Amino acid sequence: MKTTAIKTGVKRLIDAIVHSLGATSIGRFLYARITHTVMERTQTVRHGNVTLVFAIPNALTKFRADTFSTKEPETLEWIDGMTTGSVVWDIGANVGLYTCYAAKARDCRVFAFEPSVFNLELLARNIFSNGLTHRATIVPLPLSDELSLNTLNLTTTEWGGAMSTFGHDYGHDGRTLQRVFAYPTVGLSMVDAMQLMRIPQPDHIKMDVDGIEHLILKGGIPVLRAAKSVLIEINDEFDVQAGDAGRYLRDAGLSLKAKRHADCFDSATSPAKRTFNQIWCK
Repeated sequence: MKTTAIKTGVKRLIDAIVHSLGATSIGRFLYARITHTVMERTQTVRHGNVTLVFAIPNALTKFRADTFSTKEPETLEWIDGMTTGSVVWDIGANVGLYTCYAAKARDCRVFAFEPSVFNLELLARNIFSNGLTHRATIVPLPLSDELSLNTLNLTTTEWGGAMSTFGHDYGHDGRTLQRVFAYPTVGLSMVDAMQLMRIPQPDHIKMDVDGIEHLILKGGIPVLRAAKSVLIEINDEFDVQAGDAGRYLRDAGLSLKAKRHADCFDSATSPAKRTFNQIWCK
C-alpha cells in the first residue's frame, strides 16, 4: 500500500509539472525538448555477432532491450536456424526486436504486423536505426480470422506495451481484458493479407498477439500449409486457445517440435508460468 501511495503521489506531481509547463511558451519549449530527447534515447544490444540499436524512451522498452538475449532465447535460436533470405511474418511485432534480428542476422524479408499506435513509431524507428528499411515492412493492421471492422482493445498506452486484443474482450489467458484504451480499425486474415495486400507467402511465422492466436490460425490455414515453421505463444490455461491452435496447426500439416520458455518463467507467479513458445515445423 505504501509503495502504491508513493507512485500515485509521484504521478500527480509529474502531471502537475506537465500541466504547468504547458501554460507558458518557455514551458512548452522545454516540454517539447524533453519529449524529443526521450524519443531519441537508444541502447545498443549485442547477441552473438549481431549488433542492434533500439529506441528506449521508457522503462518498458529499456527492459525489452536489457533482456533481449534472455527473455526468449528459444525465439532467437529459431530465427538462427532459418535459411538466409527467408520470408518471415512477425505477427504482433511490438517495437520490432525480433523483426530487426531476423532481418539483420539472417537477411530475412520480414513483414511486421503491429496495430498499436503506441508501438508503431518505435517499430519504425528501430527498423530505420538498424538500416533495415529494405528488409522489413510494417503492416499497421491486426490479423484475425476474417476481414472486418472492429475495435482494438488495449490494456496500456505505454510505448512497448502488449496485451491488446482485436475484436474481443479477453486477453492472453482467456480472462476478461482490463481495457484502458480502444479505437476502431480494420482487421484481416492471413489469406486476406496475401490476396488483397499482395504480401508474399511466409516461410516462417512468428505469432504473439496475447489472446486471439487461434482465430488468426483459423483464418489462415492455406497460408499455414505452405509455411515451413510457426512459432506461437500459447497459454496452457486458456483451454480454447490451446486446443484450437493445436488442431489448426496439425490440420495444416505441421507438427509440434518444441515447447519452451526461459527458465526465469518457471518461478513466476503470473500466468507467464503457463505460457510457452510452441515451435511447429513441417
